[in-house]
Amino acid sequence: MRMRNDVVRRGRLSGERTGEMMHFLSSMMADRHIADADILVDIAHVVMLSKQRILSEETVRPLLSALLGLYDEGIPETAFDDLYEDVHAGIEAHLIASVGEDIGGRMHMGRSRNDEVAACLRIRLREDVLRQLSILFRLRATLLSLAEEHTGTVMPGFTHLQYAQPTTLAHHLLAYEQAFSRDCDRLSENFSRINLSPLGAAAFASTGYPVNREYTARILGFDGLLENTMDAVSSRDFALEMLASLSIMMTGVSRICEELILWSSSFAGFVSLDDAFCSTSSIMPQKKNPDTAEIMRAKSASLIGAYTAASATIKGLPMSYNRDLQELTPSLLRGVEDAKHSTSLLNDLLLTASFNRERMREEAGKSYSTATDLADMLVRNCGLPFRTCHSIVGRAVQKGILDREHLDEAAISITGSPLPSNSFRESDIRDALDVEKSIEQRKATGSPSSLSVRSALAARNMKLEDDQQRAEQRATALKEAIDALIQDARRFTLEQ
Repeated sequence: MRMRNDVVRRGRLSGERTGEMMHFLSSMMADRHIADADILVDIAHVVMLSKQRILSEETVRPLLSALLGLYDEGIPETAFDDLYEDVHAGIEAHLIASVGEDIGGRMHMGRSRNDEVAACLRIRLREDVLRQLSILFRLRATLLSLAEEHTGTVMPGFTHLQYAQPTTLAHHLLAYEQAFSRDCDRLSENFSRINLSPLGAAAFASTGYPVNREYTARILGFDGLLENTMDAVSSRDFALEMLASLSIMMTGVSRICEELILWSSSFAGFVSLDDAFCSTSSIMPQKKNPDTAEIMRAKSASLIGAYTAASATIKGLPMSYNRDLQELTPSLLRGVEDAKHSTSLLNDLLLTASFNRERMREEAGKSYSTATDLADMLVRNCGLPFRTCHSIVGRAVQKGILDREHLDEAAISITGSPLPSNSFRESDIRDALDVEKSIEQRKATGSPSSLSVRSALAARNMKLEDDQQRAEQRATALKEAIDALIQDARRFTLEQ
C-alpha cells in the first residue's frame, strides 16, 4: 500500500519492497546534507521553465509558493522516509500531496534526478570549499601570529628525528603556514571546477524541451556550464579532487600533530597543551595524554580512506550515470566533515598551547648542531674545500671535542697536515658554534634569521589577505545570486 506513494516507481515497476531493501537502496542519510540545495535547484528549474514558457503562470505560481514554503520553513521529515529512494523523490511527492499532481507533477519536466543530484552536490561542495578555506585562513593567521611572537625563540631543528641545526620556532611555524597556504591554493582551484552547472543535461542526453541551461547556471551562482551532457551527469572528478586536496591538507595536519605530541612528552617538554585537549589514564593518575592531536593524526587516514573509496567507486563505471555513484556521496561528506573539524580544532589547540622557550633553547645547541657553521668557518679561513672541512669537523666530532687541538689532529688524519697556522683563533671556533650567531647569519630568503623571518611574515600576511579577499568575493557572489533567485521567485508568486 505504501508503494503507491512512490511517484517515481508506480508506473513502470510493481512488487512490494521489504523494509530492508528500501533502507539498502535509500540515500536518505546522505541526502539530508544536500536537501537544502535541492530546494534551490527546484526553484531555479521552475523559474527557468516559466521563463522559457514551458510552464504556465497558473502552474508556476502555486508551485513556487510551495517550494518557497519549504525554503522558509524547512523540509518536512516525511520527505526523508526510506519509502523514497532519495530526497528528490520525497520532495516531489510532498509537493504533489500539497498542490496536487496536476501542478506538482509538472516540476520535473525537462529534468532527471541525474542532473539534479549532480547540481545539488556541487552547490553543497562549493559551500564546503569556502567554509574549509575560512577555517584554513584562521589557522594560517594563528600560525603567523605565533611566529611573530616567537621570532627569537631558538629551538633545535631535526632531520631523521636527529638534532640537525638550530632554528627558531617562528621558522618552524612558518613552514606549516606555507604548506597550509598551498592547501588553500588547491581548494581555491577546486572551487573553479566545482562551480559549474550540470543542469539541463537531464538523464545524460539533455531534453527535447527548450530549456535554457545558461540561465539556470547564472541564477544559481554557477560560473558556467559542464557542456557535454553525458559528462555533466556522470563525472565526479570534482569530488575526487576535493577529497584529494583535503587528504593532502590532512597529511599536514597529521605532521604538526605528530610534532606537538612529541614536543609535549616529558622527555622533550617543548610545549604544554591545554588540558581541554588532553585526557588522563583510567589507571595511571599522573597521565596527561594528547588525545585530540592523536585523533586528528588518525583522521588523516580517514581522509585517505574516503578518497580511496570514492576513486574505487568510479574507476570501473561506464558512461553515463550508474547507481554506484550514490555510494560516493557518503565518502565525500565524511571526508569534508572530518577535515573541517580537524582543522578547526587544530587552530584552537595552537591558540591555547604554551611553548617552553627555555627548554627549546637548552636543546638547540646539543649534539653538535652548529658543526656545519664550524666547517664553513674553516672553508673561509683556511681556504680548503668544503668536503675536506666537512671531513675534518666530522672526525673531531667523533673524538668528542671541537677545539683547535682536536681540529688539527683531525686535519692530520684526513689530509696529512694540520690546519694552516694563524688561520683562525679559538674565538672563531666559539663564534662558529654559537647558536644565535649561527641562526642570524642565515639571511637568505626563507631562512631562520630574524631579518628573513620578518620579511617572510610580511609576505605571508599579504598572501593571506589576498586569499581571504578572493574567497570573500566568491562567497558574496554566491549569496547575491541566491538572494536574487529567492527574491525573483517571491515576486513571481505575488504577481496577479
